[in-house]
Amino acid sequence: MVNVGILGATGMVGQRFIELLADHPEFEITALSASKRSAGKRYEDAATWYLDSKIPENVKDILVVDTDPSEVKGVEIVFSALPADIAAVVEPKFAEKHIVASNASAMRMEPDVPLVIPEVNPEHLDLVEMQQKNRGWDGFVVTNPNCSTIALVMTLKPLYDQFDIKRVYVSTMQAVSGAGYDGVPSMAIIDNLVPFIGEEEDKVETEPPYILGDLEEGVVTPAQFKVSASCHRVAVLDGHTEAVFIEMGDNFEIDYVKKVLRNFKGLPQKLELYSAPKNPVIVREEENRPQPRMDRNEENGMSVVVGRVRKDTVFDDNIKYVLVGHNTIRGAAGASILNAELINEIL
Repeated sequence: MVNVGILGATGMVGQRFIELLADHPEFEITALSASKRSAGKRYEDAATWYLDSKIPENVKDILVVDTDPSEVKGVEIVFSALPADIAAVVEPKFAEKHIVASNASAMRMEPDVPLVIPEVNPEHLDLVEMQQKNRGWDGFVVTNPNCSTIALVMTLKPLYDQFDIKRVYVSTMQAVSGAGYDGVPSMAIIDNLVPFIGEEEDKVETEPPYILGDLEEGVVTPAQFKVSASCHRVAVLDGHTEAVFIEMGDNFEIDYVKKVLRNFKGLPQKLELYSAPKNPVIVREEENRPQPRMDRNEENGMSVVVGRVRKDTVFDDNIKYVLVGHNTIRGAAGASILNAELINEIL
């Protein structure tokens, strides 16, 4: 077993890490960190548990420590659920000696830090060697993308490999859990939709071409298509929904597009990693699916569900579809855990 720690363990994503790691066959939670006001308390006393599941018995009595490498002891991997501003300072300190699997955005676009979706671009992990050399670290940082980006790119990857993608337009309808428990006041979201999420559109527009880019001689050259995004907060607890429009440079048949999506597999499926879904992309045929409440938990929340795959009726070379991905599992904690499983297997 590999001993692991969780940074930011009392927050929404930190709790997802705990839930997903509680019975993990390869990783054992031995350290939990949070803010100074939680340090020194048993986890059960420090955390207000937000999830439907119960606090796992094996973490209740772990003493929460301050988020500092001198306090988080005896672990090989740390999972970071820290806010970006704190992660920017703390994660490099941990990476001097530890493997950091980060859900934070602070280091995502740094040129020597892998931004990885294991099914999509595992080869970008080759940046680790350059990162360690550049920074003099014994450990390293690997990041996972924005939650909306992950779901989008998992559907773009099989299409990108088969067709010439010219442009991507995406409109997201994002669950309130993505903002954290205190992120969106109830009076702001009930009977309402908020048509702006700070910094979200920039992430969704810049990350997909980078993730699908080619790594050569230590430099990632982004894929040559543009993404235009509009991001919105909706009154859904978990599960981001995205309406996707793709301008294709090739002729295509809808049945073949569906086949390509259904047949998509990646390295995690080949290696049979513990958290890897057997089917990264699930295609539904019902005209009213996917829906977040009904589809977000497919394959333990690690699959992306696609529906309404069709040709555009105005622009013949466009395809459009709707997807749902679980934002705090596949889009956050589960993504970092799958990254760590891949690292543990191949590095």
